[in-house]
Amino acid sequence: MDLQLKDKSVIVTGAGSNIGRAITLGFAREGAKITLADIDAKQADAVATQARAIGAPSTEVVRCDVTQLDQVQAMFKRAVERHGTVDVLVNNVGWDQLMFFAQTTPELWQKIIQINFVGMLNCTHTALGIMASKNSGAIVSISSDASRQGEPREAVYGGMKAGINSFMKTIAKENGRNGIRCNVVCPGVTIPEDDEEVGANSMWVNKDTMFTAEQLAAIAKALPLKKVGRPRDIANAVVFLASDAVAGHVTGQVLSVSGGYSMVG
Repeated sequence: MDLQLKDKSVIVTGAGSNIGRAITLGFAREGAKITLADIDAKQADAVATQARAIGAPSTEVVRCDVTQLDQVQAMFKRAVERHGTVDVLVNNVGWDQLMFFAQTTPELWQKIIQINFVGMLNCTHTALGIMASKNSGAIVSISSDASRQGEPREAVYGGMKAGINSFMKTIAKENGRNGIRCNVVCPGVTIPEDDEEVGANSMWVNKDTMFTAEQLAAIAKALPLKKVGRPRDIANAVVFLASDAVAGHVTGQVLSVSGGYSMVG
């Protein structure tokens, strides 16, 4: 099926590792022009090379800390200069440190809030100005099923992801009149295929601090599909929601891609 994403200008934040990497390569296979925004430019460069090899006609790597509005605005400016506009924004950047809330500190709260929520605000606000001027666009934000279930050791992270869910619904209602669709994808536990998919700043760089092999096996056993997620599972959902050809009447939706961990009616 032709998703009609060929030559569309796509920005993916956190494009260098794990889910962001898979999303970037998913758009590359559709022939999109991609701006890879990541704080780890070296890791993003490697992904950009792969993206060009499998079909992206143009890629641009921009080192960008999404918590800094001036850097976000400069990154969007680069995307427009190279690719003419921005058709799709994927708010993928996310980070957490698994700890029970009583063990956390205000400094950790602020880091989680800035990376997971404020960065998304900065990118979405900047994208809307570009998309509204041409009466079209798609924004897909990566949340988490921790936002829907409440997950131990992810209190602040889950709270910020729940905020994304609500925020994106409001943005969808405010901007539908401008032809802009806004949706959310909620992964469950999603593990990299191999170590090469993970950059130095990824929360998965020390994967043993995330989940032990025994814990991952227990998680998989508890899920209806009996397997944990892989980055390509999330990428497939994102590419679908970004496509006007197949999801042109879908907006304001929160889609769990988690092997059945969350089933929201």
